[in-house]
Amino acid sequence: MCAQVGLEVEALAPPVDEASILADTPEGLALARARGKAESLVGPDRVVIGSDQVVHLDGVTYGKPRSPEEHRAQLAALRGRTHALTDGVVIVAPHARVAFLVTAYVTLRADVSDAEIAAYVASEDASGCAGGYRVEGPGAWLVDHVDGDWFTVVGLPIYRVLGELRALGWTPAYARLTSATLPNGTSA
Repeated sequence: MCAQVGLEVEALAPPVDEASILADTPEGLALARARGKAESLVGPDRVVIGSDQVVHLDGVTYGKPRSPEEHRAQLAALRGRTHALTDGVVIVAPHARVAFLVTAYVTLRADVSDAEIAAYVASEDASGCAGGYRVEGPGAWLVDHVDGDWFTVVGLPIYRVLGELRALGWTPAYARLTSATLPNGTSA
């Protein structure tokens, strides 16, 4: 997604044990995990974007399923209901730190059968995803509709991230063209 919008990034696995990070609310958990990930990768002259996604409904957080049984139970609990999906994002730059939350709402279809849930779980499409589904894959068959930013559901609220980077002084590569970088040495 980042490359598609012209944001050159290097994906790094943060040396953070997500399970050891706790918070009082789902939103607090998303932000605390994003902060832990970002701060674990801070370096000189490096801009780090840490993010974490939390699926929650009625005060219950639905994380990455730890077993097929838990995976089936999560999807069954979410079936036919609208739940919140909150992305916590922390941007750490040499001159600034920005933290924010973006929440979208996802409604899973009420007509998804137990057999369909079992088959989806067996596919292992989203066993490592918060809530146990991925909307950008076969999990789309489970979803009735999404209210809010699609990119939040996919995992990174890119419009908000780009807006925050702009506020920090970043512009897209195409806007930074100079006569020295134009093809054939032509001037702008």
